[in-house]
Amino acid sequence: MKLFESELKVVNIGLESFRQGLNDTGTRSVQVQFKPPLSSETGLFMKAGKKSARINKANQKALTKILAAKPALVGMGVALDVIPGMKKNLILHAGPPITWDRMCGPMRGAVMGALIYEGMAKAPKEAEKLAASGKIKYSPCHEHNCVGPMAGIISASMPVFIVKNEADGNYSYATQNEGLGKVLRYGAYSPEVIERLKWMGKTLYPTLKAAIKLLGRLDLKSMVAQALHMGDEVHNRNRAATSLFYRAIAPAVIKTARDPETAADVLEFINGNDHFFLNLSMALSKASLDAGRGVKDSSLVVVMARNGTDFGVQLSGTGGKWFTGPAPVPDALYFPGYTKADANPDIGDSAITETNSLGGFAIAAAPAIVQFVGGTAADAVSYTLAMYEITIGENNIYKIPYLNFRGTPTGIDVIKVAKSGILPFIDTGVAHKKAGVGQVGAGVLSAPPEPFAKAFEYFARNLK
Repeated sequence: MKLFESELKVVNIGLESFRQGLNDTGTRSVQVQFKPPLSSETGLFMKAGKKSARINKANQKALTKILAAKPALVGMGVALDVIPGMKKNLILHAGPPITWDRMCGPMRGAVMGALIYEGMAKAPKEAEKLAASGKIKYSPCHEHNCVGPMAGIISASMPVFIVKNEADGNYSYATQNEGLGKVLRYGAYSPEVIERLKWMGKTLYPTLKAAIKLLGRLDLKSMVAQALHMGDEVHNRNRAATSLFYRAIAPAVIKTARDPETAADVLEFINGNDHFFLNLSMALSKASLDAGRGVKDSSLVVVMARNGTDFGVQLSGTGGKWFTGPAPVPDALYFPGYTKADANPDIGDSAITETNSLGGFAIAAAPAIVQFVGGTAADAVSYTLAMYEITIGENNIYKIPYLNFRGTPTGIDVIKVAKSGILPFIDTGVAHKKAGVGQVGAGVLSAPPEPFAKAFEYFARNLK
């Protein structure tokens, strides 16, 4: 009887509209945010549950390797000379494997631009014909220890950063960042795009290469840790990280540049490009996560990547197998004159940052990002808190000041994603769906469910 004498507090697990009557009478209630599992195969959840001790042990092993990674920038080189398996007629791209006929507009545009840059075609129509001829081969960046933002195109003569995980000895590679707007990675291929790439190859690359050689190495992990304390999440906001990189590299550039004018041009380019560090944050994430690959029975996600058509994931315990589904269109703040109708589905390898507990997973450290879609600082915190529900642990280096320096949620567990229905949160840039236009906005989205459902079902079925 005491129950009815006290204030009623109701937990509603049904439709939210069921609370209306309670609200009308002033009764306090809480709505359970229930999401159904991604897979209807309940037997697979039971099978994974019975093997949970073994899976947890494997996941901790993979996570320990990732957390122990020491990614450092150790040099630069030309793609053909340093990237494993690179060939003159091979073009690397973002996301899971894809053929020319299925490529989206911005990826096609970026391929065409790369062929013009390489001197293999003189004009867009000639480049398009060559790209479709079968003479050019395509492969995911991730299958060559690389990562590329947006279209992610890397061709043979493009300069790349060389990042070494000094804890395990593995390497990763990424191109130099061109800046925002009408750039190759967003599918633009006009003369000014090619001219900028040529300058980056002839001036920016040798200048930075010499500066890095003088320094010996740059500790990228420490830079990211500092940037998180300065308002970055090092995916869509890299202002602090770029500034830290600038401070580290500038004295060496001044000492090693061929002349003062070259030094000034290089430093002005970096200073004018808040996203310059993005490619490095991707490469350090790739080097860290690759250390956690190949752990038998591990359900930890080591790759999330998009090619503008498909969204793909890979798991530590399933080798190089891709699990894919349709890429969604982001919710975004669009540049004047553009709307969601102009947007291409999500594209790029940059979700490797979220996979590495940065980007959308660390958005509580960079609440300004959610303004892209009319969100609030509280929304940013909520997004990060939700990611703890689908991860194995917390980062020991990357920490969020607002959460009392709690480590960022690290190690996406495909079982937790499939069981909870909570999907990884990603912030991203948006490319126009037509080749040649370039960037039209930036925004956020949740990863699609299909790749994670497929990955979970394959993983669970193959547990021995």
